[in-house]
Amino acid sequence: MKTFKKIGKTFGLAAILSATAFAGAEAHVTFLDKQAKQDSTILATLQLPHGCDGKATTEVRVKLPEGFVFAKPQPKAGWELEVIKGDYQKTYDNHGDKVKSGAIEIRWKNGNLSDDFYDTFVIQGKVSGVEAGTSLAFPVTQMCGDTVAAWDQVAKEGDDAHGLKSPAPLLKVVAGEGHGHDHDDMAGMDMTGKTSMDMSGMAGLGAAAPAGETVKAGDLEISGGFAKAMLPGQPVGGGFFTVKNNGQTDDRLVSVSSPASGEVQIHEMETKDNVMRMRQLKDGIAIAAGETVKLEPGNLHLMFQKVKTPFKQGDTVPVTLTFEKAGKVDLVLQVLSAQGK
Repeated sequence: MKTFKKIGKTFGLAAILSATAFAGAEAHVTFLDKQAKQDSTILATLQLPHGCDGKATTEVRVKLPEGFVFAKPQPKAGWELEVIKGDYQKTYDNHGDKVKSGAIEIRWKNGNLSDDFYDTFVIQGKVSGVEAGTSLAFPVTQMCGDTVAAWDQVAKEGDDAHGLKSPAPLLKVVAGEGHGHDHDDMAGMDMTGKTSMDMSGMAGLGAAAPAGETVKAGDLEISGGFAKAMLPGQPVGGGFFTVKNNGQTDDRLVSVSSPASGEVQIHEMETKDNVMRMRQLKDGIAIAAGETVKLEPGNLHLMFQKVKTPFKQGDTVPVTLTFEKAGKVDLVLQVLSAQGK
């Protein structure tokens, strides 16, 4: 049955009955789209309908099944990210590269989602080497302070999953449409031949250099700007560039904005002991005198939140960087493929 407990102490009868009532109402953790095509890259969107017996959710952990590979979680404002990495049981092909390991668990931590509200948690990944008709189970642990709810039950073959009190979210794999491009490939292609954003109406771009060119502001040189192509419907994107401080005075990147998204955050990513952690740098990034700071995949980067139109390969994304001493600088990022090439 579903574990609804306090760490170190089992809940009382009232909590067990409450958990059962939730299950009876089918208020489970489920996927928004419960099907996925073979050999396709998807946005697996988990729906979290409530807290733990009335308490706010503070952490969500998702274990990834074999066959769901190359996983990348979508950051959420106000939450920290951890990605646990490990070995796959099989070897998978990633655009010609043989991959034997990757993300096996995703954790959104230190958040605060009230029981009064509903939210989603999104993971991009590829369904690979899975037969049509197979259901992939994603066990979820929902933590609300010292209270834990485990959505991890999987029906045995031939049994009715509707009778489970705490079912793990399932993705049913269906037959794909041939073996053409998957969504990851399509994310880097503009099928219309036009950019997805009308640049003419974007304020502040008149003073910005063309995409990819070096921009100077006082003692600072900003170069190598690019963003990655996104999947259709994906609301979060990444941006990167290099800043060189040629002066004798320290500076700091304090904020970033863009008309292409509702908010741009400055993030740091680090990997230690097979655990990748991502957090927002609310104080910005120090640019020491005589030093060069590089924003790149897997390290410091920009995180575009609530993107209005997903970035497509060949597009350009305007940003305004605000430095403590150099002031505001307009920069244009060239959108490369989803692999950043």
